[in-house]
Parts: sequence; C-alpha cells; structure tokens
Amino acid sequence: MEQQRSMCPISCALDLVGDKWTLLILRDLLLGKTRYSELSASPETIPSNLLATRLRKMEAEGLLSRVQYSHRPPRFEYRLTQKGKSLLPTMRELARWSARHIEAAANPPPPF
Repeated sequence: MEQQRSMCPISCALDLVGDKWTLLILRDLLLGKTRYSELSASPETIPSNLLATRLRKMEAEGLLSRVQYSHRPPRFEYRLTQKGKSLLPTMRELARWSARHIEAAANPPPPF
C-alpha cells in the first residue's frame, strides 16, 4: 500500500480510488464484467497498460481477486471482494448525483 497523503478519510479514499480509471473498472465489475477483454471493451477505452496496472493495484488493495479460469493459455477473471462490493452504495449515490446535476449524464443502470 502506498503512503497516504494525510489521515483525512476523503484523502485516503481518493488515494485508493481517485484516479481516472478505478471507479470505472469498479462500475464494470459491479455490472457483471469479469474478464480482461470485457473490461478493455468499455466505452471509455482505457489503455491496456493502464488497465493492467489498475487491476494489479486493485488486487493488491483487496478490492478484487484474480481467479484463473484457463491454464493453456493462462487466463483470469476478476471478481470483486467484499471490500470492493462495499463501494456500491457510494458509487450508487455518485451516479444518482451525476444524473441529477450533470445534463449530459444518463440515468444510472442497475444496480445503480
């Protein structure tokens, strides 16, 4: 785990999920995507090197687990841990806030 900027809980949360991509990866996992190819096909077009880096960081931080589903070639699925799933209420509120206050935002899909 990286050094925290401060003990402020908002700052600590941003240190974990405040980059440009982590919440979008969490969104896709909450919507049922599990494979790297599914995550990389999201409309925001995350570069593959950044997706791999974020997935490793999220695994190291306990937000998701990586489970091998094929040995030849080695392939993995990504599954949210309880820690990752516990972000759903926060993400739900952020999505609802965005839909209410940002004109271009769409209504959030289930489970949001």
